[in-house]
Amino acid sequence: MLFTCMLLVIACSTKPHIVNSTDITVSSARKVSIVSHGWHTGFVVPAETITNQLPQLKERFNDTPFIEFGWGDKNFYQAKEITSGLTVQAIFWPTESVIHAVAVPEPAEIYFSNSDIETLCLQDRQYAKLVSFIENSFFKESNSDIVPLKSGIYGNSQFYKGEGDFYLMNTCNKWTAKGLSSADMDISTTFKLTARSIIDYLSDANNNLSSSTRGCNAKNASIP
Repeated sequence: MLFTCMLLVIACSTKPHIVNSTDITVSSARKVSIVSHGWHTGFVVPAETITNQLPQLKERFNDTPFIEFGWGDKNFYQAKEITSGLTVQAIFWPTESVIHAVAVPEPAEIYFSNSDIETLCLQDRQYAKLVSFIENSFFKESNSDIVPLKSGIYGNSQFYKGEGDFYLMNTCNKWTAKGLSSADMDISTTFKLTARSIIDYLSDANNNLSSSTRGCNAKNASIP
């Protein structure tokens, strides 16, 4: 019975999907930070391109220079108190997802100074595909509006209805891995289920990259 249930879970929708192409255009390379909050990872990206794609974010966050995005289980992520029941449900049964968006008023390494952070320099095409992946992670109504839910859990933040189901093989950290894959990173998403697995991968990737900045700030690694 357990094996059958696992097969059903793995067979469920894996939205949001990895992005292979996009119509979004970006004129130059961009810095992107991946932040680990212990059990959960998210992307901190420059606000301009994503707010052009999703104007409701511009209305909500005004002129913030950066926005952090995370994806996760609707009930678990928004809960004021984490219970064993919520944890079991989130892990073993497909549940609705949410996007957590946070205004970040300064560079991620300053704003999240107590967190593990890896920063990448993504070239224009890579960054455009990552933005497209993040955009596709929002559920959209028939008029293309995104759907705000509760206020977020820290800072100036907001939850939005997400696209896809959360479950054992489609976690918040696998979402991050799929975003990195969308940005042409050579990452296997299958077992990237923990924050540590994401940060370790990025640390190894950064150590193997050229010191050439290719358009990003000199202290950041670049992606060939």
